[in-house]
Amino acid sequence: MNFITTATINAIKELYSQEVAESVINIQETRKEFEGQVTIVVFPITKISKKSPEETATAIGEYLVANVAEVTAFNVVKGFLNLSIADDYWINLFNNELLNDDFGKVKANGKKVMVEYSSPNTNKPLHLGHVRNNLLGYSVAELLKADGYEVFKVNLVNDRGIHICKSMLAWQKWGNNETPESSGLKGDHLVGKYYVIFDKEYKKEIDALKAEGQTEDEAKKNAPLIKEAQQMLLAWEAGEEQ
Repeated sequence: MNFITTATINAIKELYSQEVAESVINIQETRKEFEGQVTIVVFPITKISKKSPEETATAIGEYLVANVAEVTAFNVVKGFLNLSIADDYWINLFNNELLNDDFGKVKANGKKVMVEYSSPNTNKPLHLGHVRNNLLGYSVAELLKADGYEVFKVNLVNDRGIHICKSMLAWQKWGNNETPESSGLKGDHLVGKYYVIFDKEYKKEIDALKAEGQTEDEAKKNAPLIKEAQQMLLAWEAGEEQ
């Protein structure tokens, strides 16, 4: 609020023919129970005006309304001059801050942080849940950056594990050498298709084993498909080529 300080100094000079230092002008935020946004504490100025706080505040308020476009109205509460500032001033101030690339940022704190989020899903297509996590991860990283951290954004391309072995095994069993080109499907959609096929066939085996008297947990462990998938993963990790 430098312009209020400057305008008040000018008011004192014109009204009372005296120069004053900026330190004499005490500006505060207006209390919520009073109208206005900016308050000038008038008591120190009465030593110059030789008038009561109310008279001094009224004289300065009238000067500011008449000479400062941003000041639209004033009210006096004892020795406090409450000023109403034009909406256009706040809008322009906000817009100018938004155009500042450093708005909301603080100085670097010398700390490093890594944010890992949403890697490509190797066994099914990306969906809206992934998009949400992408946006959340990116936002967290940008907030940390604005807070002074050196941020490293990473994602883990998890293309090895039981999840991808399920799709691979299903393709081996029921794929008939289908490819993205022959099927007209995107690669991730094709992989997702066989992941779903595995899951359906796996559930059939679980139900069959449960009908023979196994518990659900036992059936999930003993189903031939899951054992084959686990064996494929072990062979893959061992470096065997298929």
